[in-house]
Amino acid sequence: MPHLPQTKIPATYMRGGTSKGVFFKLTDLPLAAQQPGTARDALLLRVIGSPDPYEKQIDGMGAATSSTSKTVILAKSERKDHDVDYLFGQVSIDKPFVDWSGNCGNLSAAVGPLAISSGLVDASRIPNNGLATVRIWQANISKTIIAHVPITNGEVQETGDFELDGVTFPAAEVQLEFMDPGADDGDGEGGAMFPTGNLIDELEVPGVGRFKATMINAGIPTVFINAADVGYTGTELQSAINGDAKALAMFETIRAHGAMRMGLIKSLDEAKTRQHTPKVAIVAPPEDYVASSGKTVAAQGIDLLVRALSMGKLHHAMMGTASVAIAVAACVPGTLVNAAAGGGERKEVRFGHPSGTLRVGAEAVQENGEWTVRKAIMSRSARVLMEGFVRVPMAD
Repeated sequence: MPHLPQTKIPATYMRGGTSKGVFFKLTDLPLAAQQPGTARDALLLRVIGSPDPYEKQIDGMGAATSSTSKTVILAKSERKDHDVDYLFGQVSIDKPFVDWSGNCGNLSAAVGPLAISSGLVDASRIPNNGLATVRIWQANISKTIIAHVPITNGEVQETGDFELDGVTFPAAEVQLEFMDPGADDGDGEGGAMFPTGNLIDELEVPGVGRFKATMINAGIPTVFINAADVGYTGTELQSAINGDAKALAMFETIRAHGAMRMGLIKSLDEAKTRQHTPKVAIVAPPEDYVASSGKTVAAQGIDLLVRALSMGKLHHAMMGTASVAIAVAACVPGTLVNAAAGGGERKEVRFGHPSGTLRVGAEAVQENGEWTVRKAIMSRSARVLMEGFVRVPMAD
């Protein structure tokens, strides 16, 4: 029986924030995969090494966590006032599907640098030294992201002294502005930042109970609940939740019911094929704790505690898009997040996560009784880890 050869596809393996992913230029993909659909999904699944019943992704580029089972497709933008189109695919580890329902805020930090080095940004927009402003169109959610990328001697600067909790080594700082990160008007999910119309809802979940929740669509759809309402303190590290099958099942049930209340799905079964969104996060007032690195995080240095789940597991740090949701919710008086941070008006928030702390700013305003957010700002870093080709067995 003849065996089909492998095909080589140009690709770049990059870290962005606290995530890693395989990046492609759209025009480098096989012709069938240059369009959305089963051919593209099948290709990306094989690149990452999914679905893997062993949940290790040994035969692919993934590393068996939600932070590393990621793919990105970039293209030169034809949209006015944008440089690059950015499409993100969250690859399921153990199931045969790619979730295109949301953005990855962490990998957003890598888009600008790679777009520059790949020739997707006009040379006239790149200074010899200083900051290059890259205008990114986030195609999953139809939003604009502005990346400020450091340039030295005409090339992207990747090394530096910017430290990001959750990333071992310092690197160059990339500042991101998520413009108008409220609910997406372009994908059928409605335009309300608070989809239920309330800052706080009563959410009743069978087998879990009845508790308060803030459900927001900013950055990424997120369901916030008080940690104490589900038996936690907000100081937990990954081992406290990810090794507890009962806890993970509880959070997934909460996520599914939250998705229903937010109008993201029409039946609970749909949550199984929409793992990337919404996120579920627990919040609590500040408290001293020891981060996963062994560093002590002092209560007086943070505004609140947040722990968030991604793709069914507690995230080791914090998703970038969830950080936007945290910042926006914290800046809106009356939400659970704002209350955990002490209440009142604010323009930024510093929260504690399993790996340390993060500060994020947001400009939230109330107009005609509706809350909107103009932009959220955070700093990340990015670095090319490997570039060349991925090899994928050709399909029949």
